[in-house]
Amino acid sequence: MSDDAIRAEAEDLLKNGLQTDVFPRADDQTQIQEIIYQLQNGDGSLKERLVVGGFTLDPVSHEGLEQACETCMYYLVHRRYCELPELDVPVEAEWSCRLWRI
Repeated sequence: MSDDAIRAEAEDLLKNGLQTDVFPRADDQTQIQEIIYQLQNGDGSLKERLVVGGFTLDPVSHEGLEQACETCMYYLVHRRYCELPELDVPVEAEWSCRLWRI
């Protein structure tokens, strides 16, 4: 499946009410490792990556920062893609996830 098709599927899931684990945000190494562990030991489906990753269609403001994919260190601008190995998913610039990093 192409990146565009996967991105469209993810957007449809999120628009149609998929409840994701937006909070708590991964603010420290322990929280990051817990989320990564869940992702590594899950079924790897797109739905699970969206839920555990805490994806939203809009930026999340957290601790004074607007967290959008486009400002995350894992975001590949020209591909519109999250290259964090455990997420490995096409995204839009204005989306957000709880593993966001500067």
